[in-house]
Amino acid sequence: MQPSRLSILGVGLLGGSIGLAAKAAAIPARIVGYGHRPATLKKALESGAIDESASSCKKAVAGADLVVLCTPVGLFEEMLRQIAGDLAAGAIVTDVGSTKRSVVELAEKLLPSSVHFVGSHPMAGSEKRGVEYARADLFQGARCILTPTDKTDSVALEKVDEFWRKLGMHTQRMSPQEHDRRICDVSHLPHAIAAALIAMQGDDALPLASKGFLDTTRIAGGDGALWRDILQDNRDNLIDALRRFRGTLDELVHLLEPDQREALAKWLDQAAERRAKLLAEKLRELNP
Repeated sequence: MQPSRLSILGVGLLGGSIGLAAKAAAIPARIVGYGHRPATLKKALESGAIDESASSCKKAVAGADLVVLCTPVGLFEEMLRQIAGDLAAGAIVTDVGSTKRSVVELAEKLLPSSVHFVGSHPMAGSEKRGVEYARADLFQGARCILTPTDKTDSVALEKVDEFWRKLGMHTQRMSPQEHDRRICDVSHLPHAIAAALIAMQGDDALPLASKGFLDTTRIAGGDGALWRDILQDNRDNLIDALRRFRGTLDELVHLLEPDQREALAKWLDQAAERRAKLLAEKLRELNP
């Protein structure tokens, strides 16, 4: 897709990186950014992530042929309500939300029939936040999941697919329901567990933490309000995943018995082998 006017609502890490990546890909679009902090918009302009800023999301989407929602998912409903009447006929709206069922449902309910919505989840980012951390190469080699439904316009779907591929991503499609279930296990559950690992520590133990602990809990450094919205929005899948994880921990407790030494070693080796296989697959994706 070659939009002539690209509107980015929420110019933080992801929104700013979209702007920078679009320019690096030579997409000939005028990039308009909106954010509720003037200081953030100033940084986005200075970094070249956007070409102009708008004082409201309604003004930001006026005349845009592609709009990307980059705010936390908890703000999507209000933002969709605000922009619905200002979108041009034929405009395409997509997003970067980490949950998809509620987002797609809201968009299909609130946007006019003349506007097309395609749910997207670019699997790229960082525990850091803010446009100052935006990078033109953030999406290179990463995966973007598109979540069409029976109501999704096929032409709009292809255009959004093309847009993410131009930014360097590998695209994949699945239903919003399948997305939320599968992404819960590999993204939402790990974040919850990382936060729990930090929360359970005593003040006497934390000073002894070294690189391994910091690596394991890195993602717990994410924004609390943003992750609150994600975890609550996907609570049914997360509760199921936590129960399954608790079952795995119960298995580990059993393997710590003295007569389970060989079984414990095998369990640990299997986990290491599975991770090594996953790492090799990811490296092949990044370096095809």
